[in-house]
Amino acid sequence: MSLVQQRLRARYGNDASATPEMACTPLIEQLLDHRSVRGYLPDPVGDDMLTAIIAAAQSAASSSNLQAWSVIAVRDPATRAALAECAGDQAHVRDAPLQLVWLADLARLAHVAEAAGRPAEALDYTEMFLVGVIDAALAAQNAAAAAESLGLGTVYIGGMRNQPEKVAELLALPQRVVAVFGMCVGHPDPAHHAAVKPRPPQSVVLHHEKYSLAAQDSGIEAYNAAMARFYDEQRMNVRGTWAVHSTKRIAGPQTLSGRDRLVEALRTRGFRLK
Repeated sequence: MSLVQQRLRARYGNDASATPEMACTPLIEQLLDHRSVRGYLPDPVGDDMLTAIIAAAQSAASSSNLQAWSVIAVRDPATRAALAECAGDQAHVRDAPLQLVWLADLARLAHVAEAAGRPAEALDYTEMFLVGVIDAALAAQNAAAAAESLGLGTVYIGGMRNQPEKVAELLALPQRVVAVFGMCVGHPDPAHHAAVKPRPPQSVVLHHEKYSLAAQDSGIEAYNAAMARFYDEQRMNVRGTWAVHSTKRIAGPQTLSGRDRLVEALRTRGFRLK
């Protein structure tokens, strides 16, 4: 079995039927190896690496070149600890030497419009908030790939949305700026093994010409089995299948870790969301 096939088998949960022959490049191989890292060495991430990571982030697409995103590099241990508390007390947020907090940022556009004496009423619409979120996500994914190419590990932290106002206070965010997610960055601790988490067969996410729910059923069944094996092999505190785990997460507002009040928090942060 080729190295590419081995990577595909890992990515698709050792499902041989989900690993067809495909075109491949070194970049694709690196992306197939992605894994979430939650154990880090204390070694700092140097400014040369941070500069490269941000340059890669800025090379991502930006809607209409509005550049409606920013990122805050947090190295201070006290601030990381406070952010960890906001994000559900996740230890790796405290421990990773660098936390990148990715922001939907409409304040800069409001600022340049004011300086030019021009109106900025469109910033009050949900579309512009989505532009900021999408711009931040595209930039962050470029950054994650760049960090991994440098031998670093990363993991996204959606928990930054648990307490948006508190995160804004910690990071001195102005109105019309909000944290979309965080990202731990650091040198992986070899004592904490990070496995490649399986993904569903392509039949679940790839549609040809028109969308079909029915066409996904067999792939979802296979993915349930793959994730049940993964949970068991990794000794994770997760019971059942992917479907069971996922439906528990969407059961109601009580499962959203405080994010059920996100619209209220966003409006407090200056996003009117018309």
